[in-house]
Amino acid sequence: MEPAVLVLNQNYEPLNVCAARRAFILVDRGKAEVVEHGDGALRSASFAFPLPSVIRMVYLIRRPRPQVRLTRREVFQRDRYTCQYCGKQARDLTLDHVIP
Repeated sequence: MEPAVLVLNQNYEPLNVCAARRAFILVDRGKAEVVEHGDGALRSASFAFPLPSVIRMVYLIRRPRPQVRLTRREVFQRDRYTCQYCGKQARDLTLDHVIP
């Protein structure tokens, strides 16, 4: 079994876990840099390269953020059908019963 390597985004946000050989290829092509070396080495006929345990991408990979729906039902589910101000339960709730 090949060792796993943690892949971080440019801003050190965790992205993925990949195989050590894939991580070595990313570092060799200049797409990532090694943050921390692990145990072991990748060996060839004349060289032994230390295997990374954590790499960081040199460019930012934009990941889509989940969109939160703001419907009446979602608000009630989020609050467990209880008003956060007065503590009323489901049958007495409306979204706008608190007047500032």
